[in-house]
Amino acid sequence: MPELPEVETVRRGLAQAMEGRLIKSVKVRRYDLRFPVPADFSDRLRGRRLMTLERRAKYLVCTFDDKTVMLAHLGMSGRMVIENRGHPNVPGQFVLKKGMHDAHEHIVFEIDNGTTIRFSDPRRFGMMLLTTTCEFSSHKLIRHLGPEPMEDTFTGPVLAARLKGKKTPIKSALLDQRVVAGVGNIYACEALYAARISPRRGAFTVQGERAARLASAVRTVLRRAIDAGGSSLRDHVAPSGELGYFQHSFSVYGREGWPCPGCDCERSVQRIVQAGRSTFLCTKRQR
Repeated sequence: MPELPEVETVRRGLAQAMEGRLIKSVKVRRYDLRFPVPADFSDRLRGRRLMTLERRAKYLVCTFDDKTVMLAHLGMSGRMVIENRGHPNVPGQFVLKKGMHDAHEHIVFEIDNGTTIRFSDPRRFGMMLLTTTCEFSSHKLIRHLGPEPMEDTFTGPVLAARLKGKKTPIKSALLDQRVVAGVGNIYACEALYAARISPRRGAFTVQGERAARLASAVRTVLRRAIDAGGSSLRDHVAPSGELGYFQHSFSVYGREGWPCPGCDCERSVQRIVQAGRSTFLCTKRQR
């Protein structure tokens, strides 16, 4: 599933193409996504101007000139790519090759400047819903989300307060979107490694200096991943069609048996399973 860096990469590409533009038409080819696409989806967005395209956790948040908000999630395999046949050399825009349109392409947005945004999702775990600016913060998918880890306000004390009293392992706590928004399995492993904290440590013990190290590590890892365009392991591509390359910079994720890059550990990177998810760590470096 795309995590925060992948969604942020998609957001930046789409914002470049869509912010300030009118939606000329919307074609919904399948309504049965993770949640049903609203029956009036096309009618409510046609002719509207997209004012801002932001991100909240792993959601894309598109706000239009009539205060309508489109809330989108890429699910497990969703992609949003940009096609602009009129200007194929514009950076960040992707010209689809003949035959690339297939049965997995569910929603197509046509923009007033000739740009087309195509949403495809083979597994159909993605979603596109509509709400309003007044109702957004209380929306059932948004209201329980924790702080944004990319914000300057995400500090050690803030993280410590969210972890206080939690007896789950710190890795599981980082994956809890109510504790911190947008962090998934890959970046939880990488951040815990960078902070030298064992993923098995009780979350409630991550206080003070440990919490400060971890909050800093989360921000640093996410920023590095965004700069690299995210991680392309299976389905992620930027709206330009380009792959991310942060997977080439992983310290531990997916590197079971590799030497630890941060110490002279003779045991190498190990893999354990926590709550059904693979966790990668160095048992000498992380305590």
